[in-house]
Amino acid sequence: MGPASGSVTARYLVYFQYLGTDFNGVAAVRGSQRAVGVLNYLEEAAKRLNSVVPVRFTISSRTDAGVHALSNAAHLDVQRRSGQPPFSPEVLAEALNAHVRHPAIRVLQAFRVPSDFHARHAATSRTYLYRLVTGCHRPDQLSVFERNRCWPLRADCLDVDAMQEAAQHLLGTHDFRAFQSAGSPTTSSVRTLRRASVSPDPGSPFVLAQEKRLHFWNLEFESRSFLYRQVGSALSHLDGGGSGGALRAGPNGSLGLGLQVRRMTAVLVAVGLGALRPAQVKVILESRDPLGRHQARVAPAHGLFLKSVLYENLGKSGLPAEMPSTPTD
Repeated sequence: MGPASGSVTARYLVYFQYLGTDFNGVAAVRGSQRAVGVLNYLEEAAKRLNSVVPVRFTISSRTDAGVHALSNAAHLDVQRRSGQPPFSPEVLAEALNAHVRHPAIRVLQAFRVPSDFHARHAATSRTYLYRLVTGCHRPDQLSVFERNRCWPLRADCLDVDAMQEAAQHLLGTHDFRAFQSAGSPTTSSVRTLRRASVSPDPGSPFVLAQEKRLHFWNLEFESRSFLYRQVGSALSHLDGGGSGGALRAGPNGSLGLGLQVRRMTAVLVAVGLGALRPAQVKVILESRDPLGRHQARVAPAHGLFLKSVLYENLGKSGLPAEMPSTPTD
């Protein structure tokens, strides 16, 4: 359908968050009766905006099945009928929240942006958070409120100093081919990792006093962009035991739902458990081999959170020079 005569199209940037447990990733899934993405729900809610042209969300950052987002971002166009002014960003956000039909999705904030703004291409920084918990010898020892929100490890402790040393080898501009999925169509696997940190979490508010054996840890990675590859593949559990273990690529060599951050996390955890030395991380990185014994491991999706997406120097329509990474309500 072409633009209606006299109608006004407004482009918005929206920040939104979700628990990824129930979704087949953030992207909308077309033509499936069973699989569903976060954007399926947001686009269904957007129908209530009565746009002349159906609303489609263009996401900043793809997340795979089971991965969560504290703050993802997307742009969308809303074309109102002739004589109707554009929605204010506040009204748009309230309308989407009022009509989204899943309790694990929430729109945080909306902004008006120029018509040529692109949520993916304009992003200057993305930060991912990965949560670990040690001392969890059995799945039932983890609080029900933390299940599917962290990677439970049987080990009682991690060598965090060794992990931090290993993380230093990943910083800077490198060819991260060793941490991408085999057969990825990505034209270039060169990325610049600005930050990679390992730190203790002050503690989960959902852990009872008598459960002090559990210790939580945060891994954070910041870059302008990361390597993604979403393909079907058989995944088998690696020596982590049960559903809490790391995953290895299936026999066809491709990594299902592979993600650079999850592969780097798995390697750093191997260092923390003493299975790898910090110097071996540099060797793995320089090998550029995605099918190596250690780098073929993938940390479980449910411990990963997209923490923030940053935009800078938009400089149009009165927008701030830098938008907040996690908007306030």
